[in-house]
Order: sequence, then structure tokens, then C-alpha cells
Amino acid sequence: MKYPSLLTDSNQTKMDMTPKTILQHVFGYDDFRGLQQQAIDCVMQGQDVLLLMPTGGGKSICYQIPSLCRSGMGLVISPLIALMDDQVAALRQLGINAGALHSELEPQESASIRQDMLSGSLDLLYISPERLLSDEMLRFLNKIPLSLIAIDEAHCVSVWGHEFRPEYRLMTNLSSMFPRVPRIALTATADPTTKEDIIVSLGMPKATILQASFHRTNLFIRAVPKDGETKQLLVFLQKHKDAACIIYCGSRNKAERVAAMLTDRGLTALAYHAGLSAIEKRAVLLRFRSGEPLIIVATIAFGMGIDRPDVRLVVHLDMPKGPEHYYQQIGRAGRDGDPAETVLLYGGEDIVKARYWLEQSNSDEAQKKIARSRLNTMIAFAETADCRTQILLRCFGEELNEPCGHCDNCKHPVSLMNGTVAAQKVLSAVYRTGQRFGAIHIINVLRGRKSDNIENYQHDRLPLFGIGKDKPNQFWRAVIRQLMAKDVLRQGAEHSNLFLNQDKALPLLKGKEELYLREDIVQSRIEKSSSYSQQIAFSESQQKIFDNLKIWRLSEAREQEVPPYIIFHDAVLREIAITCPKTLEELKRIKGIGDSKIERYGQTLLEYTV
Repeated sequence: MKYPSLLTDSNQTKMDMTPKTILQHVFGYDDFRGLQQQAIDCVMQGQDVLLLMPTGGGKSICYQIPSLCRSGMGLVISPLIALMDDQVAALRQLGINAGALHSELEPQESASIRQDMLSGSLDLLYISPERLLSDEMLRFLNKIPLSLIAIDEAHCVSVWGHEFRPEYRLMTNLSSMFPRVPRIALTATADPTTKEDIIVSLGMPKATILQASFHRTNLFIRAVPKDGETKQLLVFLQKHKDAACIIYCGSRNKAERVAAMLTDRGLTALAYHAGLSAIEKRAVLLRFRSGEPLIIVATIAFGMGIDRPDVRLVVHLDMPKGPEHYYQQIGRAGRDGDPAETVLLYGGEDIVKARYWLEQSNSDEAQKKIARSRLNTMIAFAETADCRTQILLRCFGEELNEPCGHCDNCKHPVSLMNGTVAAQKVLSAVYRTGQRFGAIHIINVLRGRKSDNIENYQHDRLPLFGIGKDKPNQFWRAVIRQLMAKDVLRQGAEHSNLFLNQDKALPLLKGKEELYLREDIVQSRIEKSSSYSQQIAFSESQQKIFDNLKIWRLSEAREQEVPPYIIFHDAVLREIAITCPKTLEELKRIKGIGDSKIERYGQTLLEYTV
């Protein structure tokens, strides 16, 4: 143990320290939040735990503190090197002897960590499931007393969850390999199906299940129909031009195209996807972790395990596969608790494409059924006129009694219209033109606009030519998109032609059913609306202190070769700037400054408040 400020008595041992003592002196917080105390108590009593807590909720403390209190070394199974390195760097800042064993370590560093393990001086070890389950590592760990085993990003164990990692399924036997060692599995996202699969797959039938609220009140959630994707994207990026942003795309090619487009417009944007080499990926991650304002344009391969807390905008340019994927990805915004914005840009073609690829997958019918249900939930989420947060939380078994007040539908309520007649006009146009043409052609027929195709196929002679000329293009695009979302209209995978799903279209055409559609908000209202923000008002002197502290932090981070947020989050620097502490005792009262950081940075911080 390396707590010079804690271990004033040479005879003191780990067992003498309480979780509350460590929370206060090491982590710099007075009280536990939410379910932290309950989770820690269970592990301290030797119980297995499944903990579901949203991103930014403080999950890591729930295994780090028991690791420091219980006899032995804490073993943390983590899926990504970047995540392990960030966690280790943060713990070392706190005076905790932590290490990670992975493929990018120098041989001498790996040997040093193993020596610390054997000597009993290593508090926590981070390791990937692949390395953990090698015969050589299991034999080595049998020599080491363990305080607990933590399985981070536990959704990776479930074939029903997002980011499934097959090697996680091999950890079922951990209880027999390490008897009497409590396990705690942690994830930010798991619906009831995934939750049950985690319990079964990890062999934790008696685990205490603790689930915090998934409600992230600092996230403004928005879903916008596409009406010029590039223009819309640039509007949202402009509002966050000096911040870190993440844009998710459905394919590698699109990620590359969007990153190149943004770069051509003078923005700092980098693509990230599975097709990059290991060196290219590492270069992108290093820049992102450096703290500079940066736009990452990525597939879903990016972000899991990224601890950067100050991402202010997450945009989806393609329809996510389901609520778990979506919630995990928007969860990368606002991890520091400050306001952040999330935007889903979607269109009818995106919906059809997502359905097509789902059906083309090699999954069995049971998996496809669950995947269809999740995709349909995302489509309903995009098209709803109700509170989006309520719909999202319901996917995780949580009911929000009142509208959230921080989504676009709450901020700008949307009306429903009786769209039966409009739908009949669209369906008739699709049918009468032979179900061979795309949306642009159908809209031209409805609005009575001639084109070469319309004249060649004599569609200007159809009785319905021009029956929708009283409505603008945007109206008919919205009707077609929503008919596609409701699976009344479908689209050919290769030729983009619209055709009727007979089972759902015929009752509408025959007037046996009514259809209510969402009235789309005019795009200008979206552009003029302010982003969700609750900026802290600094005085001129406070702003100067805050800016100088950030400059100092960046310099310190570069010298230590760690991300700036590992040293202090913005929230800590902001509190210093506002309160202007004059003594170390006053500095200690600020949340997030423990004994080790007081000893390391205290006098320097006070110099900035003079």
C-alpha cells in the first residue's frame, strides 16, 4: 500500500481501513453516491454483485474501495487497453499501486508488475479476459491472494448485449478457479434479457442485483429527420466548436467520408474504425485522450472504455441497432456531469437499410426476433411525439413518472395528425407506378412535377398526378419516412424502389384502418433552438484563474504523459476558481482532492488562487 497520509501508524493494515475512510482520504469525497455504499457493503461481506449504473455514476469506486479494504489484490477484468491504462494512471495519481498486464507493455514493466504481485504490494491489477484465461496466467494468479474479482463492461459477456466478446463467455469457471473470492460484474447498459444472460454466463446465480436509475439528467436528447445531413450536422457541430465531439456512422466508408468532409471545411476531425491499423488507432486515441477539442467520426468500434469526461456532443448519422447500443454510445457524452447534447439524425432509407442488414445476418431466428424488437424500439423512439427519455428508460425496466424536460419533444412539443388520406395518396402513387421507383419520383408524381422519367413512363397521365401539390416536398418526405418506419412501405435493397407491404398497406388503402403521423418540426426551429446548457457564470477574475489552471493541468499532463482529466476534472478546477482556497485545509474541502493529490499538487494550486 502506498498511502503515506493514511498509514501514519506502521502497524496499520488494510483491514483497519474502512470504505468511508478511503473514500474521504484517497478519493477526496465525503459521502458515497447512489448505490455505491450498498454495492461496497455486499462485496465486503463476500457476496457476488451485478451492478448496473449509468456512465458517470461512479461504478469503479464500487470495486476499487473494497479491493483496498479486503485482504489481497483486486483483480479487474477489462476489455480494452485504453480503459486499463486510464484507470491505472488515475489510481496512481491517488497514491494507489495499480498495474495492467497487456500486449503493449515493455518486458521490464511487465516483470515489475509481476514482482509487485508476488510481494503483495500491488493493490489492483487490470487484465484482459484473453490474458487472464491463459494457463500460464491462471497458474501465476493461484499464488496471489485475491481480495475480489471485478468484471468491468460485463455486457460483453452476453450474446444478446452490444459489443459481445466471446472470450468473456469463458469466465463461467472463475468461481471454481478462485473459490471464496467475491465477484462484482459492472455495466452501464443491460436490458432484462442481457441482465439474465450475464448472471447465467458468469455463473453468479446468487448474485445481488443492484440497478441504479439510468436517467442522465445532464443529457439533452434529440432525434431529427434528415433534411440535408451535412448541413444539419454542421449546425450542431458549430454549437460545440471548441469541444470534443463524437459522430457515429454505420460503416467504415461513411466514417472516412464524413471525416474528410469535415476536414475540408476546416474542422479537426479524425476517422476511427476497425479497418485502421493498430498504429493508426493508437494515434487517434492518443489525440482524443490529450484533451484537445476534436471530432471523432467513428463506427461503433470507438468509445468503449474511453474515460474522457468532457465530450459535449454525440451524433448518430445512422440508426443504432437497439436501445442498448444507443444508450451506451450517447453515454460517452457529459461523463463529467456537465450539460451535453445527443442527436440522432435519421431517414427512411436508414431504417430500411438497418432492417435489411438484420435479415441478412447469420443469426438464428431467435436472435433475429430479439434484434427486430430492439430495432423497432429504436424506430419508435425516433418517431415518437412523446418524451424520449421515458421511452428510453422503459427499455431498461425503469418508469419515469413525468416527462423529462430535457429532450426535444419536451422542449418543443410535437403534434400528431390524422395521416390516413396522405398515406393513401402515397401508397396509391407507389402502386400505380409499378412499385419500381424511389421517393423522389413518387413525390414528383404527387406534386405534379414533370421530369424525364415521369414523361417517359407517362406517369403525368395518371389520375393521381398532382393530387398532393398543396403540400411541400418536406411533408411528403415525412409521410414516406414514417410509412417506412411503420413497415407499411418497404424499399428494395439494391434499387431503392419503394414497394408495399401488403399486410399493412391494404387495410389503409381500403379505409379499414386510420393512421396518425407525427408533424415534423420545421428545420429552422431546430437551427434556432439553443443547445441544452447550464453554463457556470464566472466573474472575470474567476475565469482567469480557471483558464490558468487548465493551462497548468495541460502542461502537467504532457510532462507525465497522461490525459489532463486524469489529473483533475474541469469540475474540480472550476470549484477552485470559484472558492479560491487559501490554505491546504480549505483545498481539501473541494470534492475530488484526496490526500495524495494535496501532497502532490496542493501548494501549486494555491499559487493560482492568490
